[in-house]
Amino acid sequence: MKKKTLSIIIPCFNEEKTLFQLLDKIEEVPLSLNKQIVIIDDCSTDGTKEKLSSLELKHLVLYNDENQGKGYAIQRGLKHCSGDYIIIQDADLEYDPNDYIKLLSHIVDYKVVYGSRIDTNKKSSIWFYWGGILVTKVTNLLYGTSLTDQPTCYKLFKSSVIKSIQLQEKRFGFCSEITAKIARENILIKEIPINYYPRNKSQGKKINWKDGLRALYVLLKYY
Repeated sequence: MKKKTLSIIIPCFNEEKTLFQLLDKIEEVPLSLNKQIVIIDDCSTDGTKEKLSSLELKHLVLYNDENQGKGYAIQRGLKHCSGDYIIIQDADLEYDPNDYIKLLSHIVDYKVVYGSRIDTNKKSSIWFYWGGILVTKVTNLLYGTSLTDQPTCYKLFKSSVIKSIQLQEKRFGFCSEITAKIARENILIKEIPINYYPRNKSQGKKINWKDGLRALYVLLKYY
């Protein structure tokens, strides 16, 4: 039987300090699946782009000519994914690739698996934390879901599911858009607890309050 493949989409913007550590961590994860890594550099200006050229023989590396946002990078990466399963991976070190094992253990029985940060003992700043709670509660109210962490990065899909959905959001609205459209298809989202190591703005965190408002707008837009 042919060995299945996990495609890992890594949108990357100015993550020179963390990207290569992350790739080492991904390499060390003992999966029974093949790994396909697709990196999309979103017009980095900190030296990330120049260093990525050393990875082109090992991984698929795409370059955006201008900064377009996480959602756009994911859309572009999806076109190049050949795996049976697809996961979104931020280029920082907030998430632990070893959690792939837990997420994948549920993908046989479910089409979509989210990693929930709600029970981790490490929390984002109060504004990020409660903003995520608000976005999640509005998602549940509008779409009849029972999620605990809608804005989580770790979203794992059977490839056929995410590739069947037309995505439009270019930036951080991706999380709300994909969740809304999956819920409208009556696809059950399985959640499992994951590790989380939040960083702050001085360490490179890019999401802000405007993205939170956009997330709420997107939920209403696709309702």
